[in-house]
Amino acid sequence: MSSRTLARLGALPLAAGLLVAGAGAAAAHVTVTPSLTSAGSYSVLTFSVGHGCDGSPTTKIAIQMPEQVLAVTPTRNPEWEVEKQMATLDEPVEDAHGNEITERVDQVVYTARTPLPDGYRDTFELQLQLPDAAGETLTFPTIQTCEKGETAWIETPSAGQDPESLESPAPSFTLDEAEVADEADAEPVAATADETDETEETEAADDGADALGIAGLVAGLLGLAAGVAALVLVRRRA
Repeated sequence: MSSRTLARLGALPLAAGLLVAGAGAAAAHVTVTPSLTSAGSYSVLTFSVGHGCDGSPTTKIAIQMPEQVLAVTPTRNPEWEVEKQMATLDEPVEDAHGNEITERVDQVVYTARTPLPDGYRDTFELQLQLPDAAGETLTFPTIQTCEKGETAWIETPSAGQDPESLESPAPSFTLDEAEVADEADAEPVAATADETDETEETEAADDGADALGIAGLVAGLLGLAAGVAALVLVRRRA
């Protein structure tokens, strides 16, 4: 076996190790997975944390909300205490029910009852209504605090930059076009005057046919009864 071949064989484990390390680093990011990405829809966002800060256990996760998001419903996690931190709006807005809103959820903070050890993962679910802005990327800067140190997952890619090249990218996703309601779910269209008249005429004709059928049935029964009575009378005379 030549020395060149041996060198190639020796490089294979090194390359494989680099690939595994790269994959591990990518998987170690704090990530967000939405149940829906349609603009304007209600979605459950699952944030995942898979490691500590340079080996130190995680004690707190603080998730910053985009300014377009007003209300958030966090899912309770038995291993963590959860708190919604509010921020006052510059100008009040009205919600879908006509109520005046003067503040929004600025951050959702999960504090560990028992620190999450390095090498173990946990998830945090937040329900919210996505902004009606198809094509826009929502970013959730997240601060991971540990017993020793912290990691700020707040980097966002510049124009044309690969997000995978960032060392500490902020969790994010892009909104899709709003879903169009199915025709079966659409509201019924009011009938026109001609359609209404035609329907009434059809119902009247059906009612007349039913009346004639009932009258014929009654007449038949009366005829049958008369025939039976005549037969009985004839037999008695005989």
